Order: sequence, then structure tokens, then C-alpha cells
Amino acid sequence: MVDIELMTIDEVADYLKVTRRTIYDWLKRKKIPAIKLVGQWRFRKDKIDAWIDKAADNALN
Repeated sequence: MVDIELMTIDEVADYLKVTRRTIYDWLKRKKIPAIKLVGQWRFRKDKIDAWIDKAADNALN
């Protein structure tokens, strides 16, 4: 069984060291990987980590 860690807006904001407002802005512009479950945004930690890695790779090129 695969263990998928889901984070809330507050958790992902804390993890990325940004404000909740920044997360909502990124969601609005579809810049961050997320899913909406029962009206609430959730973020898969593995997808956020991959998103960070991709952004870091792009910054180096």
C-alpha cells in the first residue's frame, strides 16, 4: 500500500515558508499542484517536493 501524505493550506504554506495568501494566489493561477476534496484544498507532499525540484532545476538552467 502506498502512503500518500496530504497537507492543508496552512501546512504547505509553513512547509514552503510563504503566506497563505501566496498559496491562494498560486492556486488561482494554477502554479502549484493541488486537489480539492470536499471543498478544501489538499496538497500531496510528494507532488510539492517534485514541483520544488523542477523549479530548482529550471533556475539552474
